[in-house]
Amino acid sequence: MAIDSSKKTIFAAMGSNLAIAITKFIAASITGSSAMISEGIHSIVDTSDQLLLLLGIIRSQKPADDSHPFGYGQELYFWTFIVAILIFAIGGGMSIYEGIIHLINPSPLEDPMWNYIVLGLAILLEGYSWTVALKEFLPTKGKQNFWQAIKNSKDPTVITILFEDTAAILGLIVALIGIFLGHLFNNVYFDGSASIIIGIILAIVAVVLAR
Repeated sequence: MAIDSSKKTIFAAMGSNLAIAITKFIAASITGSSAMISEGIHSIVDTSDQLLLLLGIIRSQKPADDSHPFGYGQELYFWTFIVAILIFAIGGGMSIYEGIIHLINPSPLEDPMWNYIVLGLAILLEGYSWTVALKEFLPTKGKQNFWQAIKNSKDPTVITILFEDTAAILGLIVALIGIFLGHLFNNVYFDGSASIIIGIILAIVAVVLAR
């Protein structure tokens, strides 16, 4: 039952992130927003991470054999660690790089309407995925505080997706603020700065997950 719940959480997150990634890149191509490019990269990384988590679940269910007499249960933790590395190296690194490039060579401001539409839609979809993950996590919490429950959790997939979705929502809010302030003050540097902040958020989440 726990495995089925984990798969449900993964599929909900994967579907949301894939749809979000496509719309973000479309909006980025129209507006040239660095923050939107970073958010697109973020969603692609999240989708890839969820595929790896699914692979981890499948491999962890393999029966014990001569080389693994105690089974393959630890495979799930290995793939969760790989996910953390990907978030840090690709998601965080590329977002920070994109932001720095945009600060050095800023693009002219374009009509932000598409960015606002896509970011609004993305917040709704990420919010749905986050809610699914939270509903799977809360029954395991009991009387523990939030951090104790995370530390003692036996299901790293739900925890990983919960953190990924939290980072995604924070990143979307940062992108929204960066784009809004950029147009409000007619300053192209807000967009690049937002991209760097998104990268830092991803790096922090990756470090927490790796621990």
